[in-house]
Amino acid sequence: MRTERGRRGAMAAERKVTITAIAREAGVSVPTVSRVVNGRSDVAPETRAKVEELLRQYGYRRRTHAPGDRAALLDLVFNDLDSPWAVEIIRGVEEVAHSSGIGTVVSAIHDRAGAARQWMTNLRARASDGVILVTSVLEPLLHNELHRLGVPIVVVDPAGAPALSAPTVGATNWAGGLAATEHLIQLGHRRIGFIAGPPRLLCSRARLDGYRAALESAGLPLDEELEVPGDFYHESGFHGCRQLMRLTDPPTAVFAASDQMAMGAIEALRQRGLRVPQDISVVGFDDLPEMRWSAPPLTTVRQPLAEMGKVAARTVLRQARGEEIDSPRVELATELVVRASTAAPAR
Repeated sequence: MRTERGRRGAMAAERKVTITAIAREAGVSVPTVSRVVNGRSDVAPETRAKVEELLRQYGYRRRTHAPGDRAALLDLVFNDLDSPWAVEIIRGVEEVAHSSGIGTVVSAIHDRAGAARQWMTNLRARASDGVILVTSVLEPLLHNELHRLGVPIVVVDPAGAPALSAPTVGATNWAGGLAATEHLIQLGHRRIGFIAGPPRLLCSRARLDGYRAALESAGLPLDEELEVPGDFYHESGFHGCRQLMRLTDPPTAVFAASDQMAMGAIEALRQRGLRVPQDISVVGFDDLPEMRWSAPPLTTVRQPLAEMGKVAARTVLRQARGEEIDSPRVELATELVVRASTAAPAR
């Protein structure tokens, strides 16, 4: 007759067990199991013994480090790294990781399944202590594998609803879009063009919704021809602004959903012989460090990118230590920064 231990061993062979399953069978919380797995001392002896026994019976493999190696690592994963926006996020994560004596591994998966799978293989090999995903989408299979390994996850600016019930960190994008558009309306602008970000991203859709809400609140019509697509990068801002300026009744102001697109828009206007802000106003979103030095200095919506990185790092480290987090969704405040790229309309 098969013993209970044998039954569990067979079950473990048939499926890879998660710390969630261990917690459920032990009748304790997932953070408690995580504390045991990570060798924390703040677990009652009886509880620890019970969890340790289940870990042995299920053949749960701890992520171990070689003796004498600290090997504490955070994985920071972007879709792409070719943006000063990414640099600010990295700066925030690095500050927290460094102060905690933890290394940071930065990767880009470029929305390619093969690159994501290779990253997962590398992550298993280095036994990462936590993962921060930035506007990235992983296949459900890879999400499930992270969950099985017991690797805590935090998502910064999620592309959509996270596949796992992972904590998220973002900014008040809707309020930022509203504030930027209201600023232009208060200056007297009535036709305001909008260059959008990628529609798959929640932050992009929120900025567009904020823009529309401001127009509706002011009693201004929503004109689809004043909304043009973009992808957050310079070139799409350039082409989007050219599209707006070819309209029979072009806008007197342009709100770009990123600073890089705003810079592309300003270049398109310069090539048409138009001056900013004398002929047309431009507003961006992000407040990247170099925007104060642009010509003219850019009016933009500041989102605290470095702080978002810090909050994400603190959150994932708390999870790694088996601690409860304060909130599964954190939104940091945006702020309108008025500089010299906006003025009352010339006509």
